[in-house]
Amino acid sequence: MSGGGGHGESTGAILAALLANLGIATAKFVGFLITGSSSLLAESIHSVADSSNQGLLFLGGRRARRPPTALHPFGYGRSRYFWSFVVAVVLFSLGGLFSMYEGYHKIADPHEITSPGIAFGIFGVAIVFEFFALRTAMRHAQPERQGRSWKEYIRTSRSPELPVLLLEDSGALIGLLFATAGVALATITGEPIFDGIGTLAIGVLLVAIAAVLAVEMKSLLIGEAATPEVITTIEAELAQSPHVAQIIHVLTQHLGPEELLVAAKLEFDAGLSFQELAAAINDCEARLRAAVPIASRIYLEPDVFDPAAAPADG
Repeated sequence: MSGGGGHGESTGAILAALLANLGIATAKFVGFLITGSSSLLAESIHSVADSSNQGLLFLGGRRARRPPTALHPFGYGRSRYFWSFVVAVVLFSLGGLFSMYEGYHKIADPHEITSPGIAFGIFGVAIVFEFFALRTAMRHAQPERQGRSWKEYIRTSRSPELPVLLLEDSGALIGLLFATAGVALATITGEPIFDGIGTLAIGVLLVAIAAVLAVEMKSLLIGEAATPEVITTIEAELAQSPHVAQIIHVLTQHLGPEELLVAAKLEFDAGLSFQELAAAINDCEARLRAAVPIASRIYLEPDVFDPAAAPADG
């Protein structure tokens, strides 16, 4: 998943989504009590799950700001990845599986929808709120996206919160369309089974989104390298150092969205004294920090290039 976007950007988007989902969940559940629509019930649970997820993203952000300890010397930046993975679990279990169960139950034992007009009104209001929440997430993600397609951005971003919100809000809008179509068909045909089919479709959608999130967050939890663009910048800065004869190899890993570990083996000019070598290494580190501000941990090892050695030999 590119270099991390600012955490402040994602915090604003999380807050907007949280407030929208709390209001929407309440309206949907009241609508379910009035109409008996399983699509409204599924959507209310979906919004509750989304609200819980935004709370988890907030928690991940707070935990990530804890200072390093002896047990965790590189800090807690990956807490944001862990809690984003938990979001996928919540979305799968609380949102997706419940909606699939409710849809199956409604198909097996359909009940007539009462006051469908109320359901359509709630769906309309919810669509407006979800649209604004999605637009807010897209606006906050725009600076980091940098011309990439939205699909590519979600797959390559090293910042977990905004891709999670984009998928959640997109899923919420599509789910509302499924719910609206189910209730509309049930009202027009007089067959309430369509309400159950719409509910089942919502469940399948949420499970699919949860699966995508789980795969992406798992990759980040294991540890992803910097993007090719960032690695190219790192190598270019090292190569421009007047005392670096050759770059043997460069390894990177994200410790968090805005924290990057850089480790490199470099061949320096053979005639450097110990003091000159130390100064050359310090110069390289300063170059990297200026060009790649998220490079929070830099380890440079002087060595002699050996063509027979493996490129990633530590």
